[in-house]
Amino acid sequence: MDEVHTEVLAEVALSDPVLIEGLPGVGHVGKLAAEHLLEEFDATLVARLYSRHFPPQVTVENGRSKLVGLEFHAVETEGADMLVLTGDHQAQDNEGHYLITDAVLDLAEEHGVSRVYALGGVPTGELIDEYGVIAAASDDLLVEELEPHVEFREDEPAGGIVGVSGLLLGLGERRGLPTACLMGETSGYLVDPKSARAVLEVLQEIVGFDVGYDSLEERAEEMEEVVKKIQEMEGAQQPPSDEDLRYIG
Repeated sequence: MDEVHTEVLAEVALSDPVLIEGLPGVGHVGKLAAEHLLEEFDATLVARLYSRHFPPQVTVENGRSKLVGLEFHAVETEGADMLVLTGDHQAQDNEGHYLITDAVLDLAEEHGVSRVYALGGVPTGELIDEYGVIAAASDDLLVEELEPHVEFREDEPAGGIVGVSGLLLGLGERRGLPTACLMGETSGYLVDPKSARAVLEVLQEIVGFDVGYDSLEERAEEMEEVVKKIQEMEGAQQPPSDEDLRYIG
């Protein structure tokens, strides 16, 4: 196998599409958001991307194996056409991140993509109730366009943006392709459907599609139950206070 190989599975004609990237990351925010779009809209699998830089494994479903890779789905809506990138893994090394991102941008350009939105999460280190969305963009005009919808914070996220999301910004800029990364605040400890919804609501305003959120709400309720159980366990494991110790004889 080549270091990166793109297998075209279907030919589609999209009208001025945007690329939406949602791969595994903090809180699985981007991945949840992208997969929700594919659940809600009719989507056509147009290509798979394979690479020796992915983990050496296959996934198995109902006994059927599939080599790990990324998938591109075409989505046509009344508001906008999208090319949605999903997958279960990112590259295991720096070179692979660059090669794979270049291949993603090549396919995006072949489909006439005019703009790229990378989706992800930014960790807060604590459980939160209000889910803000912060952003980074590849040019000043895009920053101005997005400012009414998101927050641009000085020096955040700390340490920059890594993986495909970060390289889409950097390599997209070098190709003259406007690119933004939308990052939902999340604790960073658990899969976070609420943060994914916050990101999608911003994306919905920017791109112009209309989508429901029932399935994400159900997943959010499930995660709330998990959080409650964790908090109960942590509470039960708290050391006794000085007041409690007075009653130990």
